Amino acid sequence: MNANQLLKQQVLSELEKAIDVYLEKNNLNSAKDNLKIRIEYSRDEKFGDYSSPFALENKNILSKNPKEIAEAVLLEIQNNSMFEFVTFSPPGFINFRIHPEYLNQYVASTMSGGVQFAETSKKEKILLEFVSANPTGPMNIVSARSAAYGDALANLLTSLGHNVKREFYVNDYGNQVYLLGVAVLLRIFETKGDQISFQEEESEEPVIELIKKRILPKESYRGEYIKDIALLCLEDQTRTKHIFDSVAAEKWDEVIDFLSRYAVEYNLGRQKEDLALFGVNFDLFFSERSLHEAGDVEKVPSLLKKEDVTTIDGKLHFLSTLYGDDKDRVIRREDGRPTYLMADIAYHYNKFARGFDTLIDIWGPDHYGYIARLKGAVLSFGKTDDSFRILIAQQVNLIENKEKVKMSKRLGIFQTMRDLLSYLGKQGRDVGRYFFLMRSSDAPLDFDLDLAKDESDKNPVFYIQYAHARICSIFRELQVPMDLKPLQPEVNVEFLKQEERTRLLFWVARLQEEVFDTATSFEPHRLTNYLQSLSKSFTRFYSQKDNRIKDKMGKERDTLLALVLYTKLALESGLKLLGISAPEKMSKEEI
Repeated sequence: MNANQLLKQQVLSELEKAIDVYLEKNNLNSAKDNLKIRIEYSRDEKFGDYSSPFALENKNILSKNPKEIAEAVLLEIQNNSMFEFVTFSPPGFINFRIHPEYLNQYVASTMSGGVQFAETSKKEKILLEFVSANPTGPMNIVSARSAAYGDALANLLTSLGHNVKREFYVNDYGNQVYLLGVAVLLRIFETKGDQISFQEEESEEPVIELIKKRILPKESYRGEYIKDIALLCLEDQTRTKHIFDSVAAEKWDEVIDFLSRYAVEYNLGRQKEDLALFGVNFDLFFSERSLHEAGDVEKVPSLLKKEDVTTIDGKLHFLSTLYGDDKDRVIRREDGRPTYLMADIAYHYNKFARGFDTLIDIWGPDHYGYIARLKGAVLSFGKTDDSFRILIAQQVNLIENKEKVKMSKRLGIFQTMRDLLSYLGKQGRDVGRYFFLMRSSDAPLDFDLDLAKDESDKNPVFYIQYAHARICSIFRELQVPMDLKPLQPEVNVEFLKQEERTRLLFWVARLQEEVFDTATSFEPHRLTNYLQSLSKSFTRFYSQKDNRIKDKMGKERDTLLALVLYTKLALESGLKLLGISAPEKMSKEEI
């Protein structure tokens, strides 16, 4: 199935044909190239399923009254068998109601052999990098939001026919990792009985001197998890016994390097466990250290355009202002050490070198200022602007009892992904993923813990799952297998013409274009909105006594069974794309 077969595109195509006839009849073909023709969902269902503001938006180009334009176009389309009716509404809208018979045929064609989504005409090999949390501590809540967003987006892009790979970039090199090793070393000393203190003010005193004085540097890590790593290190004598000889010999850099790697390995292992609990799996965990050890970072100046690099005061600068940055950026310091930017440029060059057509990065909220410089570097080494896209997963505020829960990573006072999943209980994965996805990722999110813990249909994800489970319970009660094949020949469109039945069928039909639009816009929250609306339509349908299937017989019964089975497939496939389960049984499915 291609995008042109989407229901909305079919409506647009029929409208364009009618407009072409209208233009020809009125000698207006010269205006054709300047016209704006679009289709949107009707803002009020009573007017129809779709609407076009064509008459209103092109009144000046056509030099006619919107009502006059709309009524002339209506003459060319009103007898189209695709539509139950086509009408005009002020100030200039053409409204379309899809005929129930056409809706039924469309849904059957897209669902009979299993749900197959519309694919894009241009399929690409895409590398989606997300989460990439520093391996200096547990996974935090913003990383959890990025995990839900990235994984759902990968599913959605795959539904378009793209070849998508998920990647986690491990920042296992540099000063932050060095300071992690320092923190572990001092906690080891503390565990063995030494008294340690905490530096509260920054100073010029070398870190090694602070270690000798058993002082934990201000910028190092203080969370309780550091003590856990220190204790594990002491217990792991087969791997760590030698470090005490190195400490005795004051080979501090050797000790810190080992403990840094040890701590990164531990933290990354825990992060992988958290991601698995959240249902997120990566194709590759890519090590930053591997870039440095392969010499790829040092090659960066030769990869960029010569005119984009210059030395100022002994520092090598990338002239990122040429690409919209607010200032030029140092990529190599006076002492020859590369900056983080230089390593990031090497990493993104490596991504393209692996054969990917498009790179997509999902970053946290504190990285906006980094966008221009890295996009500029990608352009400088010869890639196009549309081959690299950066998305932002904004800040998350945990709300409990209507108050914010305080978080601080460096001090270890924060809610981790694991804490959150544990707090939410057995449904933690589904609830967490849905709540992170229910709002646009580029806007801050207030995560209502009280609502997330609510197991009634007030909880939006349970509301959708209850709808799915309720449909399954109907088939169990009637002892009918959930199989479309025996039901489809018995569908009688006359039984679908009742208002709530037609409305539900239309919402099912929208699945294809909702998924396509959600995927192409990179906005998973649009799919959560759709699933809510579909569930509400089913609830309205099933709340009417006349739609109680157990009271029906013959073709009407089978027609309604097919309708609710279509609804089940739409709910199930939509939830699956979001990484959320579609249970067949729930304790409150009869709510």
